[in-house]
Amino acid sequence: MYSYAYYELGDHHDAEDATERTFLAALTNLDRFEERARPSDGEGASTFRVWLFRIARNVVANQRRGRRRHPQAPLEAAALVADPLDIEGTTAVRDEAAAAWRAVGRLPADRRRAIVLRFVEEMSTAEIAGVLGRSEGAVRVLIHRALRTVARDLGRPGRAR
Repeated sequence: MYSYAYYELGDHHDAEDATERTFLAALTNLDRFEERARPSDGEGASTFRVWLFRIARNVVANQRRGRRRHPQAPLEAAALVADPLDIEGTTAVRDEAAAAWRAVGRLPADRRRAIVLRFVEEMSTAEIAGVLGRSEGAVRVLIHRALRTVARDLGRPGRAR
């Protein structure tokens, strides 16, 4: 939950708050959770994770609305300490990763969420479909288009990996 909130909000403290609110809301409404996994979904399948991420999505949306209503100036992020053995290599990798996440940050919200849920939270397309309230096919299209857009933004024409 924390990493999802962090990638959505971009701030460590906001992500911690959103994670806390998510679990408090889940605990408060646990009696309303209804398991909807089918036997055909496989052994151990559960819709609890999807339910929890839907709560997180709503908490993040509420937090964003609060930010717009009460804007705050963020503190500058602390600089990462470079590896003393390979300063140039570490810097290049860090710059590439930062550029990729900036490109992800410029994506439309639905594509950005799909990317974060797939590659950060390592969710399946079925789980992402449940979180976003879309079909699995629509989720695959979102992810494909997002990856192509990020690749194009990074100056890598052609197919995204």
